[in-house]
Amino acid sequence: MRANSFHTRRDFLSNIGSGLGGIALASLLGRDGLLGADAVPKAALPHFAPKAKRVIQLFMNGGASQCDLFDYKPALIQRHGQPFDPGIGQRVEASISVPGAVMKSPFEWAQHGACGRWVSSALPHTAKHVDKLAFLMALSSPSNVHGPASYFQNSGFQLPGFPCLGAWISHGLGTLSEDVPAFVALPDARGLPYNGRSAFTSGFLAPNHQGTIINAHQPQPITHLRPPEKAAHITAASRAEELAILHEMNTTHAAERGGDAKLQARIESYELAARLQLAAPALLDLTGESEATRKLYGLDEPATADFGKRCLLARRMIERGVRFVQVWSGHGGGANNWDNHTDIAKELSVMAHSSDLPTAALLTDLDARGLLDDTLLIWTTEFGRMPFSQSNVGRDHNGGTFVSWFAGAGIQPGVAHGQSDEWSWKAVEGKTTCYDFHATILHLLGIDHEKLTVRHNGIDRRLTDVHGHLIHEILA
Repeated sequence: MRANSFHTRRDFLSNIGSGLGGIALASLLGRDGLLGADAVPKAALPHFAPKAKRVIQLFMNGGASQCDLFDYKPALIQRHGQPFDPGIGQRVEASISVPGAVMKSPFEWAQHGACGRWVSSALPHTAKHVDKLAFLMALSSPSNVHGPASYFQNSGFQLPGFPCLGAWISHGLGTLSEDVPAFVALPDARGLPYNGRSAFTSGFLAPNHQGTIINAHQPQPITHLRPPEKAAHITAASRAEELAILHEMNTTHAAERGGDAKLQARIESYELAARLQLAAPALLDLTGESEATRKLYGLDEPATADFGKRCLLARRMIERGVRFVQVWSGHGGGANNWDNHTDIAKELSVMAHSSDLPTAALLTDLDARGLLDDTLLIWTTEFGRMPFSQSNVGRDHNGGTFVSWFAGAGIQPGVAHGQSDEWSWKAVEGKTTCYDFHATILHLLGIDHEKLTVRHNGIDRRLTDVHGHLIHEILA
């Protein structure tokens, strides 16, 4: 069967049926440097020897409360119930509420590990691993609104349309295997995060750099992963024949339109989709994991099953060549996330319990397998929460200070950088931003954040805009 037996490409595509098996295209164009102006010459990257080959990012969607998890402040205990007054005439505002009284954490605090890091009783499992972690204790965000703050922490810009961290990493370094995407997003079973799919966007980079969304809780985690059951005419042999024909047709089609970066990127993306159809079933099949591993991640416990499954999948993905995996805790909405306006003790407890055991399991598993030697693990959120109350026992948004931590390749374990004020209201020492955060991640991957640029609308754009400094204090 030859391509010229069909009148047009459209006729051909309409005849071969549905399913990923009918969309195989020529990714060799990308690997051969034919993706046009969008492509970074692979010989130029990394800029220097990387410490990390890949990244897993755990994103606590909604604004995890630093003063109830990692930022221990005796002043909140001592002055609980008193009016919040930081002094020197500073104006105190909250995002959607009237500032309440100083509120201590409803959780108990203790020091852990040889480093003596304070962690609340909300995260008992993570607390056991503090000697592996490097904390950023004084991150701040220019925004205390979920959408813009999430954009800042993911793309470095307040507005939509800019490539996110995972897309920049995909653009710069690509995947470690031809059979899997460079960038995978694993959203919460309850839904997508704030900003929806634009949280995983490639922006003005080629479309093949956007995050591949895998809904791990669904029977078919990747859309059109398998042909419909009624399509009995689609067999392994017919699919192989279709792939070969499409490869021939689209290679010719692309060659006639040289320099069309969007077309080439679409071709590469569809070809990857076809290969992923073959690789995904084994990648997503957890039946081969031991009972000890299932227990470690909490897969058989309702509270931890979803996040635990996605943390385990993240480990399996980086083992198989995915460069950047983003695992989300919580969806975009007024509940069932880390946006705890009403009742910190109740709401935060649920989120912490659902993610704490799996997070600790991922640390344990990566370490036991030697994967922490060349994998960077990150825990983060878009902003923190206020040290005073909202509606008596909730907390409002706080862009002034929040906490993230790093572990793994190139990280100095057991350290902390930065400090908030006595209230955990604002960063006052070693303040860091999303630009520093991103610059440090790229550095660990062997990339100079000032040199990874793309010309767009007359501007040399980069992940860190015109900002960003390495956070040397947490680097090994």
